[in-house]
Amino acid sequence: MRNKDPEEWFPVVDEDGIEISRAPRSICHDGKSKLLHPVVHLHLFNRKGELFLQKRSMTKDLLPGYWDTSVGGHADPGESIEETLRRESMEELGLSGFEYSFITKYIWETARERELVYSFRGRSDLLPVINRDEIEAGRFWSNDDIRKNLGKNIFTPNFEHEFINIIDSPDKQ
Repeated sequence: MRNKDPEEWFPVVDEDGIEISRAPRSICHDGKSKLLHPVVHLHLFNRKGELFLQKRSMTKDLLPGYWDTSVGGHADPGESIEETLRRESMEELGLSGFEYSFITKYIWETARERELVYSFRGRSDLLPVINRDEIEAGRFWSNDDIRKNLGKNIFTPNFEHEFINIIDSPDKQ
């Protein structure tokens, strides 16, 4: 498990994902530097095609209490994207040894940060065991239930973007 030092360090990458430097979380998320840093997102489905979503902890500095991707987290300096995916999946949901595949990568920018997002699709019939230090709650949602709640300030904007443009898009299946 990662060092829980309040001043985490992130790799700073170019648009191809090549590490060019390192910076503390406080700088990457300060709304000024916009240093591009890598993150992973996992969309975990069960055999019924339902998507597991996590409700972000109320202690999160960004979007507390919003429903979000199954797994999401920052890469550590020197860590590969697949290592990040496996580590975050274990830390947040207690999952290892599940099937996954890469979907796409893209740049996501908000008023506060700029991320190079690596998005994955996974499948597991095991019920995730959420880490209460990171996640408020978690459950499987049908695509219809997600669609009915889009635009209602329930989901993170980044999750809505991925759901509409990647997950729910017929040409991305």
